[in-house]
Amino acid sequence: MVYDWIPFELRLRRNWTHIRNRHDSVDIDGDGVRCDWRWTSDLHIANVFPSTGRRLLRTAFAQWPLALEENLAETETPRVSFIIGHRGVARLPHLLNTIRSIAGQRGVPVECVVVEQSPQQEARQHLSRGVRYLHTPVDVSQPYNRSRAFNSGARLARGDVLILHDNDVVVPRDYAATAAKAIDAGYDFANLIRFLFYVRGSEASFEEPPERIVENTQGGSVVARRSAYFDIGGYDEEFIGWGGEDNDFWDRASTRKVQRHGSVPLIHLWHAPQPEKNLGDAAPAVARYREIEKIPAVERIARLKGLAR
Repeated sequence: MVYDWIPFELRLRRNWTHIRNRHDSVDIDGDGVRCDWRWTSDLHIANVFPSTGRRLLRTAFAQWPLALEENLAETETPRVSFIIGHRGVARLPHLLNTIRSIAGQRGVPVECVVVEQSPQQEARQHLSRGVRYLHTPVDVSQPYNRSRAFNSGARLARGDVLILHDNDVVVPRDYAATAAKAIDAGYDFANLIRFLFYVRGSEASFEEPPERIVENTQGGSVVARRSAYFDIGGYDEEFIGWGGEDNDFWDRASTRKVQRHGSVPLIHLWHAPQPEKNLGDAAPAVARYREIEKIPAVERIARLKGLAR
């Protein structure tokens, strides 16, 4: 309390995006904050005193309100394309609430492309009006390939701004407009997330303290200029199962101009972790990343672009 509570209270009142762990080294650009470390970390005070996490959650979304709508406004010329990979029915409520937050975007025309990677079509009948749907059939024995889902959706997308987005992350109503603004400023890629709030249940709730709050996470929602996405080879489809693909993607994206100062709060809806996640570095996809991270990013890009031809 002596070391952390007073700085927390001051930053919560002045600018909540500046809240950080005691030993974090950060770079601040207006409301945007970039942590000077490679891997993400939890906001420690919220784990020790859950009430601080709830207050931060409410403060952040008072500035960045949610707008949940049932149907997307249809447009032939979207500026921003949200691309979501999905499989099965276990996370269907999460997917539907994520789409509702996308339907509530304002300021720029958006579309939402859902790529269902599964043996049978299960999600399509549940999707709201205006959602574009792509089914990529796979055998039931095949693990989920998140990278392939994103690449398939990116090829179908019509917007010049892509948001490669998870099916369990709810976004505030100005998120797409902020993403477009970053691309208009000359960035090819952007990680706009300041805090990712992990909340219990499949709906965004401000009643309970979040389970955890992660700073400047590299996964969950990636903003990309469409042309730059393909210029670096998209996502590497040889990452199968959980882990590694976001780290590899950001390695290659870092060869371009990247906005790394996060200012936006997002909500992660609770679900049971993937089995491979409990393996940590022993997960096959993570182990693969440990091998290829030694290869220069430009060489990885050349290999992926060669495979795409």
